Amino acid sequence: MLLLFILIEYLCGSLMFSYWLGIAVKKDLKTIGDGNPGAFNLWHAAGYKMGLLGVLLDFMKGYLPLVLFYESGIINGYKLVPVALAPIFGHVFPAFTKFKGGKAIAVTFGVWSAISRFKVSLTFAILLAIIKILAGSISKRKPISSDADGVMVVYGMLIMGICLKVSGLQGYYMGVWLGNLIIFLYANRRKLYRFWKEM
Repeated sequence: MLLLFILIEYLCGSLMFSYWLGIAVKKDLKTIGDGNPGAFNLWHAAGYKMGLLGVLLDFMKGYLPLVLFYESGIINGYKLVPVALAPIFGHVFPAFTKFKGGKAIAVTFGVWSAISRFKVSLTFAILLAIIKILAGSISKRKPISSDADGVMVVYGMLIMGICLKVSGLQGYYMGVWLGNLIIFLYANRRKLYRFWKEM
C-alpha cells in the first residue's frame, strides 16, 4: 500500500498545471525567463492572475492528497517521509513533461502545510521574506537575479532545518526536510553554481 500512496503523490506532483496554463495562453514557459515551467515563471510570462492560479494549483497538488492521507492516519511515522517527498520529486521530475519540471516551491508549501497544519510552511514563508529583505538591502534595491532567488530558497530551507530541530519537530519531519533540501539543491544546482562562481 505504501508504494501505491507514493505513486499517487508522485503523479499528483507530475501534474504541471502552470506549464499547461502557459500553453493555454500561448506562452511556452520553457522558452521564457529561466525556462522554469512553474508558477512563478507563469506569473512573469502571463501576469499575476494566471500566476496566482498556477501557485494555487501547484500548492493544492502538494496539499490535498497528502492532508487526506495524513489526517486520516493512513500514513504516519516514517512512512510519511517518502509519501510527502513524492509530489515534490514529481514536480521536479514530472512524468507528463519528459521528467523536466520546475523548482517545486509552491508544492513544497503545500506539503509542509499538510503535515504541520501550516506551521512549518508559515515559518518557511517568513524565513524567505526575511532573506529577501536582507538581500534587497545588500543589493541596494538593484533587481535580484533569478540565480539569487534560487540561492535564497536553498538557504531558507537550510535555516528551516535548524528551526525544526530547535522546535522539537524532529523524527520524520527531519526526514522530509532533508529530502526536500536535497531536491532543492538538485533543482537549483545550476543557479547555485553560477551564483557562487560570480561571487
